[in-house]
Formats: sequence, C-alpha cells, structure tokens
Amino acid sequence: MEIKITRTDAPKALPESSTLGFGKIFTDHMFVADYSKSEGWHDYRIIPYGNMSVSPACTAFHYGTEIFEGLKAYRTADGSVQLFRPLENARRMNRSADRLCMPQFPEEDFVEAITTLVKLDEAWVPSDPGTSLYIRPFMIGNDETLGVHAVDHATFVIILSPVGSYYKEGLNPVSIMIEDQDVRAVRGGTGEAKCGGNYAASNRAGDRAEKKGYSQVLWLDGVERKYIEEVGAMNVMFKINGTVVTPKLTGSILPGITRKSIIEILKKEGYPVEERLLSVEELAGAMADGSLEEAWGCGTAAVVSPIGELVYKDQVYTVNEGKIGELTQHLYDTLTAIQWGKSEDTFGWTLKI
Repeated sequence: MEIKITRTDAPKALPESSTLGFGKIFTDHMFVADYSKSEGWHDYRIIPYGNMSVSPACTAFHYGTEIFEGLKAYRTADGSVQLFRPLENARRMNRSADRLCMPQFPEEDFVEAITTLVKLDEAWVPSDPGTSLYIRPFMIGNDETLGVHAVDHATFVIILSPVGSYYKEGLNPVSIMIEDQDVRAVRGGTGEAKCGGNYAASNRAGDRAEKKGYSQVLWLDGVERKYIEEVGAMNVMFKINGTVVTPKLTGSILPGITRKSIIEILKKEGYPVEERLLSVEELAGAMADGSLEEAWGCGTAAVVSPIGELVYKDQVYTVNEGKIGELTQHLYDTLTAIQWGKSEDTFGWTLKI
C-alpha cells in the first residue's frame, strides 16, 4: 500500500484540553482514497484537512449512500499512542458497505491508513485523563447521476478530532424514556449498518425525549413494538437477577465493538450473559419487582453510560437507587484501563502506533 503524503504548510495550534468537546476541532491532515468500478480503490493520499468538492448530483446527497465508523487513539502513560480493535471497525465498515451496495475497502489498508494518519498527527493526541483522539472513517457514493443503482464511484475519507473527557462531572446515571412511537430500524433494513440515515431517523424521538427532560430513548423493535433494541445511539445491557441480558443481534441492531468487548470481558470473568430477545413487558416487570439490578448503554464515545431511571408509559422506575451499579463501574474501569494502557491487555485488543 502506497500513500502519498502532502503535509500542510499552515499547521494549526494545538488546542487546550479544556476546550475540547466532541467532534468540533480537527487535526491538520486527512486521508482520502477514490474508487471506480473500472480501477478499484486508488490514489491513496494524506492531504491537509479541508473542504471537499463533489458534484451536486452526488448520490450520497440524494440516496443516502454513506457509511461511517468511529474509534479512538489513546495516549498511554509512557507517552505512546495506541488504537483499540481497529480491525473490528474495518470488518464492520465492510458489512455496512455490503448492505448499502458500496465497495469493500481492504481491511489491511483500512488499518494502515489510520495508523499512518494518526502517526502523522500524533501531536494532536491529548494526554489529559479521559481525553483521546476520535477517528472518523467514512465513505460516500459519489456517482454524478440521479439514477438509483449500486455505487460505481466512491470516496473513502478519514478525519481526526481530539475529544475531551465524556464524563467531566463523573460517571453519573441518566434518565431514559422508552420510545413507543418511532422506531430506529426494522429487520431487513439498515439497522445493523452504520449509516447516516439510521441516526437521522432517530433524531425526532431523541428531541421529544430531551424536551421532556430525558437524556435519550430506549428503542423497541420495528415489527412487534415489544422487544428492546438499543438506547439512543448505543447498545444496551441489563443485569437482571445476577445475569447480564442484552438484545441479540437480529439484523436491526448495530453490532457494537464495545458491546462485543464487554461480553468477552464478562464471559472471561465468569458472569452469566444472555444475548436474547427481551420484551419491554419483561423489563417493566423486572423494574417493578426490583430484579433489574443495573442497566447501562455502551459505545465508543461513552464506553459505558449508566442508566439510573427508565420511564415507560408515564411510569417512572428507578434503577439501583439512581446510582451507578458495581458491575457497571467495574466494566467501565476494566475497559478504559485497557484502552489507555493502564492495565495489561490480555485480549490482544490494542495496537501500538
């Protein structure tokens, strides 16, 4: 794999960690590659970060031919930088590409493009506790036609953004509203793909929940409107009578890498785990009789987000007295210790830059 590198002639000042939010500041460079049906992927290059020029007829604008990934680079105590399971992101992106009839990007090239770009902009990886460098690979279909068909031309891009600590005020439980009107996705649709349309479709319910004072919504399935699927833009897990229960991947749920990692940690440590259908009635019953001991969302941005309150049909249920659960805290501590290099990675998940 050959990557042509053009360095910026106007490097930006590195931001103070206190100014970092999420996805608001971007590094000096980005990776770009082009695809055509006749040439395949070609012209791998790293160029100064900047605006892109595409046709107004670009199919990503009109038909949503867009997929993306999200992962992070972490500054360890010895000053080095490492990634967390980047090959899993490469594989998931190709599953998304398959669903949207977009070209596959070689897994090895995906990882090498990220490592090369992060190494070039390594100074942007922050070192303060909880901070990291967010990595956003994405692909757009850019056929210059209004016809609806599989993608013949595409562009693959990676941009980088230093991000602040997700929990500036501590790992506090949030209030969640169980959504029974809108649905996020349906089986046979694009729910298991990481594409922009899924997130756009979730905004209305999220906005309704926010106006009512809740942090996010808990999604039900789109067919029977009875089975738990995701929480906001994260996978979700519940500890019920000592067993961790998480919705199984039925085709409408994103196969989260944090989800997968947590399940592997739990199984290695001997915790009972069930990946199965979980109805809202069963969950409501567990909330009512107190057998729901803990609940949390999990994803790249937050790692683990404890749930302290669930609201269903105007009935408010408090989880673990509104406090973060012991297992939830343990999972957050275990996973972040591996990601930031504070403990030994016995799973082989990290990749040094």
